[in-house]
Amino acid sequence: MPLQEVLDELARGKSARNVTCWRTLAGRPARLAPFPSWLHPSLNAAMERRGITSLYSHQAQALEAIARGENAVVVTPTASGKTLCYNLPIVDHVLRDGSDRALYLFPTKALSQDQLAELKDLCGSELNLKTYTYDGDTPRSARTAIRSAGHIIVTNPDMLHTGILPHHTKWLRLFQRLRYVVIDEIHQYRGVFGSHLANLVRRLKRVAAFYGARPQFILCSATIANPAELASRLIEEPVTLIDESGAPTGEKYFILYNPPVVDRELGIRRSSLLEAADLATRFLRAGVPMLVFARSRLATEVLVTYLKRAAAGILPGVGEAAVRGYRGGYLPHERREIERGLREGKIQAAVSTSALELGVDIGQLDAVVMAGYPGSIASAWQQAGRAGRRTGSSVAVLIADSSPLNQYLVNHPDYFFGRSPEHGLINPDNPQILAGHVKCAAFELPFQRGESLGAAPVDPILEQLAAAALVHRGPERWHWMAETYPAEEISLRSASAENFVIIDVTQPTARAIGEVDRFSAPLLLHEEAIYLHESDQYQVEKLDYPEKKAYVRAVSVDYYTDASSAVSIKVLARFQDDPSRRPGRSSGEVLVTSLPTMFKKIRFGTHENLGSGPIRLPEEQMHTTAYWLYLSEEAYSGLRPEELEAGLLGVANLLVHIAPLYLLCDVRDIRSVVEVRSPFTRLPTVYVYERYPGGVGFADKLYELHDELLAGCRELSAACPCADGCPSCVGPASEVGPGAKRATLSILRAGSKDRLRQLTGEPRS
Repeated sequence: MPLQEVLDELARGKSARNVTCWRTLAGRPARLAPFPSWLHPSLNAAMERRGITSLYSHQAQALEAIARGENAVVVTPTASGKTLCYNLPIVDHVLRDGSDRALYLFPTKALSQDQLAELKDLCGSELNLKTYTYDGDTPRSARTAIRSAGHIIVTNPDMLHTGILPHHTKWLRLFQRLRYVVIDEIHQYRGVFGSHLANLVRRLKRVAAFYGARPQFILCSATIANPAELASRLIEEPVTLIDESGAPTGEKYFILYNPPVVDRELGIRRSSLLEAADLATRFLRAGVPMLVFARSRLATEVLVTYLKRAAAGILPGVGEAAVRGYRGGYLPHERREIERGLREGKIQAAVSTSALELGVDIGQLDAVVMAGYPGSIASAWQQAGRAGRRTGSSVAVLIADSSPLNQYLVNHPDYFFGRSPEHGLINPDNPQILAGHVKCAAFELPFQRGESLGAAPVDPILEQLAAAALVHRGPERWHWMAETYPAEEISLRSASAENFVIIDVTQPTARAIGEVDRFSAPLLLHEEAIYLHESDQYQVEKLDYPEKKAYVRAVSVDYYTDASSAVSIKVLARFQDDPSRRPGRSSGEVLVTSLPTMFKKIRFGTHENLGSGPIRLPEEQMHTTAYWLYLSEEAYSGLRPEELEAGLLGVANLLVHIAPLYLLCDVRDIRSVVEVRSPFTRLPTVYVYERYPGGVGFADKLYELHDELLAGCRELSAACPCADGCPSCVGPASEVGPGAKRATLSILRAGSKDRLRQLTGEPRS
């Protein structure tokens, strides 16, 4: 067994000393239940043709809840058969009443195509059920027939937002008889995307109500801490939770791996990318099909480069074709080709961002390698679940990087395996997000005076739109009057609707090869940047900021680039404040100003710094929300000014990396700013701000978790074996300053003592 050979080598070879935890998760048999007696005979026969003679227990529970007319949310692991939980009751209902309609929403077009194939396989040619995808790839010649004839429309939130709701009069049959709405992968709908989706559901329900329909919702999710709460907030209705899986599982090994220390004095470990490349090469050599997950687009392309070089020597006659990259920014036909190659076994290894974390059918894989903690426990389990068959063994290996969050988890395996996944947070009433959807809703249907959009009153927003000559205020209604098409101005996926297109000018005929969102563009597409695409290298020759285009040319160099920016912050309003805490805590609205400053050239393989250069681009400003802590004079009275600054930087680094343990967010969703003497608080202050305009609720949650966050920061920094700071705790001394670790612990322990005195009533000395 090739997999077992690699595992034996990992357990007994030199690498074994770097394994901090090796858990064996036992397989379990299926828990079965009979088909419900009310299921349509034709559907029973279709299931038997596929060799399915019974249901898993969670499928049976879901069918009964849906039959009772309840909104349901199904939360079970990858490959546990969630699809049948909604396909069976919906197909059954349509077979009994052919005039009813259903709408399926998936977060990506790839999932939509995948689920359409599953649905058609279930129905076969015997059941007279018309199912269609409706997205940007649907031919215009087919769209009229789909609108009138489709029993089940499979689409994504973006198409519902721009192509269906604004044109609801063309979808009369769908909205008049809309009986079910399916929303899959709801753990993806958090933060900005989830806040947009909640408003999209508000608009969907408003249009359906106009035609006299009140749809029932069926939602599915990977494991998160608050699935019922998140589902209920997304649809603003009660839900029934089904979360005990009856599906069988094979044996799985879950390994936590910490790369060796290469500089003990500085606490620097070998790169997680290099370790992931080495381990993936072992799987390649053994012929084990696998997925490698990387934390960023850049890391994905770096790993693809390494593995293609390895495959060229390992797999004669196949070579580099057996390794592919997969991430956002690839064109649709490239992604479909890669998915098909994985299913058919032509691709042995795919390196992906979280894009393949979702339930796209990529066949049966035996191994997953995670190059760095994915950012949340929920994502880690979702990625690990991409490997594994219902019988036989599989393995998931999480390779830590040097960041504090990774080091905390890899050295606290009981925390990782014992903690419940994080909370999914959304804020549908975020002013900027809500205002955009009020525009869209006004375009779709006039607003009555005093009407709300879901739970949100909208008259104040409509007053502003009237002042901007976008709506007309009548005696009883608000009517859209502008010539603009508001849905086109709003991106559901990011805080900005503006993406930068990457154009390859190597050949005489220029071609688009990808795109990047506005907030990432200054750091990825500045002039002289090396842009990596499927391991091909391109140098950015020109970034046309007004036109949002980056012109690149193919090159062959032995380095990649990484950029940084300078950030300042200004408090606009304070929403909450608690000076009784030590340190004090606040949250509120802030203005963040970001200016890209410089980039570094980093050599492949050794990761040494080959030089740097300036970035000359305009600054970006963003209104968002933040949580901040501020120190009393007692907390830093024994520290010199340079030690105080180093300690504040250490606290900031720890907070940004510890926070995702409590929030379902990525480390990149939040950022920090340190002020030795803040103009606002007049005290040493650490700000942690959200990287989305208006914020999505992270700041308020961090304010609530103030004491737990600081306790985690204390534990992580005190337990780190480094002498004076390193990437695994407060940050390298060369970046945060000498004495950073001692100063950080001094600040955190002073707060701990003050808090203890508060709780016990002991007076301060």
